[in-house]
Amino acid sequence: MRLPPDQTHPRMRPTAVSRLKRAPTARQLERALFDEALDALAAGFAELPSGEAALPSERLREALLAAAGRLHDSAPYHHPFYLGQMQKPPHPVARLAYGLALELNPNNHGRDGGRASVAMEAEAVAQLAALFGWRAHRGHLCGGGTVAHLEALWIAREHGHRAGIAASAQAHYCHARAAGLLGLPYHPVAVDARGRLDLGALERMLAAGTVDTVIATLGTTATGAVDPLAEIVALRRRHRFRLHVDASYGGYFGLAGNLDADTRRAFEAAGAADSIVVDPHKHGLQPYGCGCVLFRDAAVPAAYRHASPYFRPDDDAAPAPGAHALECSRPGAAAVALWATLRLLPLVPGGAFAEGLAAGRAAALSLHAALENDARCAPLAPPQLDVVVWAMRAGSAREASARARAVLQAAQAHDLHLSLTELPRALLEPHAPVRVWDADTLVCLRACLMKPEHGPWLDAILERLAMAIREACG
Repeated sequence: MRLPPDQTHPRMRPTAVSRLKRAPTARQLERALFDEALDALAAGFAELPSGEAALPSERLREALLAAAGRLHDSAPYHHPFYLGQMQKPPHPVARLAYGLALELNPNNHGRDGGRASVAMEAEAVAQLAALFGWRAHRGHLCGGGTVAHLEALWIAREHGHRAGIAASAQAHYCHARAAGLLGLPYHPVAVDARGRLDLGALERMLAAGTVDTVIATLGTTATGAVDPLAEIVALRRRHRFRLHVDASYGGYFGLAGNLDADTRRAFEAAGAADSIVVDPHKHGLQPYGCGCVLFRDAAVPAAYRHASPYFRPDDDAAPAPGAHALECSRPGAAAVALWATLRLLPLVPGGAFAEGLAAGRAAALSLHAALENDARCAPLAPPQLDVVVWAMRAGSAREASARARAVLQAAQAHDLHLSLTELPRALLEPHAPVRVWDADTLVCLRACLMKPEHGPWLDAILERLAMAIREACG
């Protein structure tokens, strides 16, 4: 885009940051950078007459302040004292790039809706595919993992895989929902003592012919368990099935340098999958919702074919993204945010992004070790990623569940935010948390150490956790 003759390029003018009179705070710096980026964006359209409408400033101010007030009723997801659900604050570059793109609000359904953002999506998705060793691939961003998994399983069905879908009993519930929507039988597979899919149980299903699509999870929601993917791939020597990998949570961890050998082997086998889902809005530092579905086969299935009086998807030189996606309208801002994040933080081993993943896992291992030294706690197996789960010891299962709930409430009173997960007796019995099993499940405590800051803050986290356990359990 040409600049008017009397306007210099923004890089030639003093930057917004340099105009700050004193050392800026992080928030001031972020705002200054955003203003500078907005100026650079506006310069690309400077030849157009102004189309800006006047803003009702006082009403706008009132609405924004009212929204800020309502948001006080939220958990501090951004703070290191939040270890509850799998929520990670987006990186500032993602927030800024997303807001910048909203000035145009591109729609990545087709190139007419967002030429730049469509190209940026393709470049970003290619970097995600490279995580799993795929050069040739097909894929795109989605509203989240639920839609991404539905699309992957839909394409599996359209390729003739209609006998049934098998996934770990600890797999995400969206898979069973997707199977129901697609009219396919769904078979939960038993798990081993670490919460991973049991290979023997899976092979019996394959041998019986009831399953021809297998879902392997790299990072379950409840415990962060990583299914033995290399061994699942090896089953293809004896059985034919389509393999889908749910890497929604753990997909980026192949970059971490401190995985144990079993977990490393699982990530190294991911390239053998037919399809993979990874959610950049989890460990990828993106705003919700940003999922990604990837296919190893770059050919476009016939299932995507459609006709529209205003949309022509059959340009082989530059196919429209919406022609090859289950979703139609998709936010181009999500693609711009992901692209900018990857430009700042490339997906390379040993880089800043990879070190952040390793830091979270190191903090999780430290928390697990501390819990092992507390006689009141019964942690599960050492974490494979960065999720730590533990039961509270008690005389009975019902009492242990009550103690876990009490610890959760006591921790919140100290601004420490954990979460609960309910697990089957078979998964917990090896850790002997109770003397009497008067229930088939046990409510456990769960911590997701997703933030690199969790390591430096771990002493303070442990101090508050100890106070909460003392208050809840005596």
